[in-house]
Amino acid sequence: MKMSSLNLCCFLLIGCLISQIYASSDAIFYESFDEPFEGSWIVSEKEEYSGVWKHSKSEGHEDFGLLVSEKARKHAIVKELEKPVVLKDGTIVLQFEVRLQNGLECGGAYLKYLRPQEAGWTAKGFDNDSPYSIMFGPDKCGATNKVHFIFKHKNPKSGEYVEHHLKFPPSVPSDKLTHVYTAILKPDNEVIIMVDGEEKKKANFLSSDDFEPALIPPKTIPDPEDQKPEDWDERAQIPDPEAKKPEDWDEDAPMEILDEEAEKPEGWLEDEPEEVDDPEAVKPEDWDDEEDGEWEAPKIDNPKCESAPGCGEWRRPLKRNPAYKGKWSAPLIENPAYKGIWEPRQIPNPDYFELESPDFEPIAAIGIEIWTMQDGILFDNILITNDEKTALTIRETTWKPKFKLEEDKQKAEEQSAGLDGLKGIQKAVFDVLYKIANLPFLGDHQEKIMELIEKAEKQPNITIGVIVSIAVVIFSILLKLLFGGKKAKKAVTVAPQKEDEGEASNTAAAAEGEEEEKKEEQNDPPRRRTRRDN
Repeated sequence: MKMSSLNLCCFLLIGCLISQIYASSDAIFYESFDEPFEGSWIVSEKEEYSGVWKHSKSEGHEDFGLLVSEKARKHAIVKELEKPVVLKDGTIVLQFEVRLQNGLECGGAYLKYLRPQEAGWTAKGFDNDSPYSIMFGPDKCGATNKVHFIFKHKNPKSGEYVEHHLKFPPSVPSDKLTHVYTAILKPDNEVIIMVDGEEKKKANFLSSDDFEPALIPPKTIPDPEDQKPEDWDERAQIPDPEAKKPEDWDEDAPMEILDEEAEKPEGWLEDEPEEVDDPEAVKPEDWDDEEDGEWEAPKIDNPKCESAPGCGEWRRPLKRNPAYKGKWSAPLIENPAYKGIWEPRQIPNPDYFELESPDFEPIAAIGIEIWTMQDGILFDNILITNDEKTALTIRETTWKPKFKLEEDKQKAEEQSAGLDGLKGIQKAVFDVLYKIANLPFLGDHQEKIMELIEKAEKQPNITIGVIVSIAVVIFSILLKLLFGGKKAKKAVTVAPQKEDEGEASNTAAAAEGEEEEKKEEQNDPPRRRTRRDN
């Protein structure tokens, strides 16, 4: 009870400090949700946005926030600013807090900074299509795990608004604590993304390396009307047209022949079968010969064969045919008509333009339009300011005390469960795993890997197994990339050949590998199963 009263006093004091800061600082907009949001924030009346918003306390605190209260729903709410915020001059800081009280398996927790309503939207009709200037904040689902920073920019040549996504954004913290997200737009065309006051990403709006697609289009583009000439030869090598098959080349000679010098080993038990009925097998009591057929005892390896060199009919083994050369093919030579890989000619890009800085549209409202499978997402302390010190002060006075309380509580719970230290290691491991899951070459496997990681987060005891599974998947993908996805053949040692025999030698090696594979399958038939086994 005393702790609760102390917390209440602390938050009342913090509220007073924030009020003073807001009244005397360069804050352009600040929402602490100390008061109910009804009448100030407008809930979308679109039918698909059925999720209910609530004015709710953050768990364990006396501090209020805007709560996503229902699972598996679309939520949309908007706050119109008194006057639009111009983003073209000076520094602008966008900052807000989010607490994922029930975690975030699949959903968004980001803000949309909307353009003026002249762009074609209304507060009550706010939806996914409402035009925005910037979208910023956490988003996590499947292969997606990132703190988005997206801005829409109008191409002055085409008039088209294009979404530009930050490349390699930071990942979303995987705990259930309150986190503060900050985006600082600088007048030198830089944007700095911070999580909990720590810089996680710095990018330049004009750099093609930092945003996809690049803000400034390329000067030239491939000519869409250019076509490859019919006589264009892209083959770097061709079969030598003057080469002829040697007269002594026998394409019909088999790869293997019987080893006439081989002799049956002494002690070979030719009259003994390789398998015998299991003497300990007993016909089941519920076996019905009419329904199940005649019962047969399962087979086991013949114990008499264990000490003998072999059992059953002895067959003369095969050996490599010294006369085998395989199918002949002409060696490759440099193609005299080779012109290289054809590419269409470059022409000036009609949409190309130059800028000294982005031409951002002003911010007229702040909207939250998300779909999520989790409830318990709490937004708080939404700030727009042109002063970095103001943002820092609010972080220190609003976010930091809450985070410290939540962190201390989490550590105490971990210590009482004997998990002190382990959680930190697990967090580091999962941060690495999420980065691995976002590797581009994983392609369609990303979603499955992300599901495994999220499952391991809920069940830490399977983490090692998940890591092994991910390693196997990545190893398999790398093998496919290296070997074209074909089944690996047995290694075949091939003696060095003369240059004009190289291709024939490679052909023989490949054919030999396939023949040996077929031979193994024929010599190792599947063991017979009884009807009962089936």
